[in-house]
Amino acid sequence: MTIRIGIDARELSGRATGVGRYLGGLLGEWAADSRAQAHEFVLYANAPIELPLDARRFATRTVRGSGGTWWEQIDLPRAARRDRLDVWFAPGYTAPLRVEIPLVVAIHDLSFAAHPEWFRMREGARRRWLVRRAAHKAAAVITISEFSRDELIDRLDVPPDRVRLIPPGVRKGDWATRAPRDNGPRVLFVGSIFNRRHVVELIRAFAPIARAHRDASLDIVGDDRSYPYQDLRAAIAAEGVSDHVRWHEYVSDAELRTLYARARAFAFLSEYEGLGLTPLEALTAGVPPVLLDTPIARESCGSAAIYPASHAISAITAGLETALFDEAARSRVLSAAPAQLARYSWPRAARDTLRVIEDAAMGRHAPARAEHDR
Repeated sequence: MTIRIGIDARELSGRATGVGRYLGGLLGEWAADSRAQAHEFVLYANAPIELPLDARRFATRTVRGSGGTWWEQIDLPRAARRDRLDVWFAPGYTAPLRVEIPLVVAIHDLSFAAHPEWFRMREGARRRWLVRRAAHKAAAVITISEFSRDELIDRLDVPPDRVRLIPPGVRKGDWATRAPRDNGPRVLFVGSIFNRRHVVELIRAFAPIARAHRDASLDIVGDDRSYPYQDLRAAIAAEGVSDHVRWHEYVSDAELRTLYARARAFAFLSEYEGLGLTPLEALTAGVPPVLLDTPIARESCGSAAIYPASHAISAITAGLETALFDEAARSRVLSAAPAQLARYSWPRAARDTLRVIEDAAMGRHAPARAEHDR
């Protein structure tokens, strides 16, 4: 049976991060999957989509507008009604509430509910209202970790039988056979810059290493979305490490691969995540991650990471030094990586996500756990 699947693809317009990379991973698999070839996909965005896809199977609709809430709730349903869709897939937290077809929504975390202090009052209220409404309207809610699954049930009161746990994939790299890195003690951070990720504290923890090693460097990749605002350049200058720290607000995939290839340690000091994909990407590149010891860090990376003894700056510095210079510790982390990475497969994520969408379209009650978890 052919199903017409509408997808909110606005995160694929321009610079794809976060949700855009998640949706791109699914679409890349569906483009090659024989089961998905039985269906028709219609992608909606507020600007042209640059992802190369077969236009015969992945029709695109450019619905001009800001791409904000009005666009999602007013403009998008109007456009979708003309296409006679069977089901709607919303990959990024919220969905058009006025669509009159079954809805599947992916909610990756609930930071705006768990920590409202990290959001401007109006923005936090908007997110909490829209996400809750979307979660309760949806035939199924997809999430990416046990941690986020529990949050959806506890914080949004989503019935457990409508929450589907489907971990995303990570790009696999031949990290196990990489040549030894000889680029000096290089540390890398990748991710949007939120207060919860403690990038300023990372700069402060890195500073003693920079002062002890003239060839040490820290690359920070991500746009600044901090609230309250954190001035990274001021923090870099205050520590006197301007010659050692480079902040890239955005890089291409090719540039990012080069940064991973050159890094010797990866730092991601987040106190709250739905999952945290970039530490897993670092593992695929053979780079040991340094993570704060949180439940989601343990769920995603397990023993394939270095955990500082505390959140203190001195403890983080020690963790970075372990990742950079302790060969035995580095070997232990990288030896544990394959077992963790095996849990994150794009083919499996795409297959299980498509099955949830099919079940919603046909009014079936799908199991609460993805098939591979049983």
